[in-house]
Amino acid sequence: MSALHLVRHGNVAELRLDNPSKLNAFTLEMLEAVEPHCVEIERDDGIRAVVVSAEDSRAFCAGADILAWSELAPREFARNWVRYGHRIFDRLARLAKPTITAMNGHAFGGGLEFAGATDLRIMSPGTTLALPEAAVGIVPGWSGTQRLIRLLGEPLVKEMALFGRRISAERAHAAGFAAEIVEDPRARAFEIAEEQATRSSCAIEVAKYMIHAAVEEDRGAMIEALGAGMIGPTKDREEGVTAFREKRKPNFPGK
Repeated sequence: MSALHLVRHGNVAELRLDNPSKLNAFTLEMLEAVEPHCVEIERDDGIRAVVVSAEDSRAFCAGADILAWSELAPREFARNWVRYGHRIFDRLARLAKPTITAMNGHAFGGGLEFAGATDLRIMSPGTTLALPEAAVGIVPGWSGTQRLIRLLGEPLVKEMALFGRRISAERAHAAGFAAEIVEDPRARAFEIAEEQATRSSCAIEVAKYMIHAAVEEDRGAMIEALGAGMIGPTKDREEGVTAFREKRKPNFPGK
């Protein structure tokens, strides 16, 4: 059974890391669980927001489990670990519904990249961020040098990735990466998520598409999704589908 669980709390879905013996480090099974959970969230119109949390108060996520990738051949490591993990984290980033991460303790490597794939981050005062990959002879592989540059800025990412420095919650908040610093991030994340039920889910989804298109987060798909949303309610689309079913030439009204 995967140590990544999806739990429903009314209108809020919780994606919960549960590998405390390894400080919630990602295993292959945990990575593989992300995509089907995202599909379930996407298809359930009753879910209005997603909280990403972790079971262990010592660490949100210590990164990728070294034992899960250290025995892989170089080609397997690049293709089946780095590229696969990147695609999985992109899937979380591109959820149509708003996502909020509650962070306690350490968020290192892949754990920091996982949090970076969500829309909002709430941290406890003791949260620390790091990209420690160079200490074991590798480099960030799940968007640490790409998406995190946009979210944290080049100087902070260089501090972590090149110099091995840890970034405090206060510095992350000053950089805009953390929205709030509170004693109970999970409770606060749920408060924010539950507020979503009072807002238009359609407007939030479209706003997220527009923002992602602006920052080139899957820009092509976001633009085409917006286009599909515009063409979907038209009489032309209705006529085109009807004509196809009736096996006749369509007569588009231009509306």
